[in-house]
Amino acid sequence: MQLPEAEKLVQAMAQQIEPCLGENSVMVGMHTGGVWLAEKIHALLERDIPMGTLDVSFYRDDFSQSGLHAEVAPSDIPFDVTGRDIILVDDVLYTGRSVRAAMNELFDYGRPSSIILAVLVDRGGRELPISSQVTGAVLALAPDQNIQLNRDPQGQLSLSLRLTTA
Repeated sequence: MQLPEAEKLVQAMAQQIEPCLGENSVMVGMHTGGVWLAEKIHALLERDIPMGTLDVSFYRDDFSQSGLHAEVAPSDIPFDVTGRDIILVDDVLYTGRSVRAAMNELFDYGRPSSIILAVLVDRGGRELPISSQVTGAVLALAPDQNIQLNRDPQGQLSLSLRLTTA
């Protein structure tokens, strides 16, 4: 399968997000890949939009089964969420459970006016009724395939396809 170029998808996402921005807009990236994307999109938009980060590890519905991942980072929301139009950024939309966890965490900070979900790749396989309003690419993957966002030391993003093992 030929994977699209991540950097081109990020540029397309920034163009899709631009008309959605208003005076109450903020951007929140989900750790880890969503933060990388949010940083790139934020720079491309060249607008003074507050930015925050979320680590939804403790909000996931499978936390008691999977435990804490080694890469847990603190969430950082340096603005009042109440009444804001949030652009929530993640790398891959799959089951929808991470996005549900992110929305739960955001509501712990306040009541946003709206949430727009922006994802680099929608790979299908939803288990919850969640969809993105901004999408870089839609890829049909087999259940044993995972798509991963990578960042090199220079900050360039790329996608890779991996097989899961049972």
